[in-house]
Amino acid sequence: MWNPFKKSTGDDKQKMGMLGALAMKKIEKMSPQEREKITQEVMKPENRDKLLSAMEKLQKTGMINEEQIKLAKEKLGL
Repeated sequence: MWNPFKKSTGDDKQKMGMLGALAMKKIEKMSPQEREKITQEVMKPENRDKLLSAMEKLQKTGMINEEQIKLAKEKLGL
């Protein structure tokens, strides 16, 4: 099963779709201040609720397990 928190081997960009690769390049080029600003935007309460509900749906469909959700919440500080 795919683990989103597994250490990357460096060839993950090849596995990404075109839009994902473009977004990754844009984020890599950003200044630390811009990255922090985007992170604050993502972690707003309404967006946090959407993220948690999406994780619950993924768990119900069996795409991720409870361990992965727990790890994601720890990494995101939820």
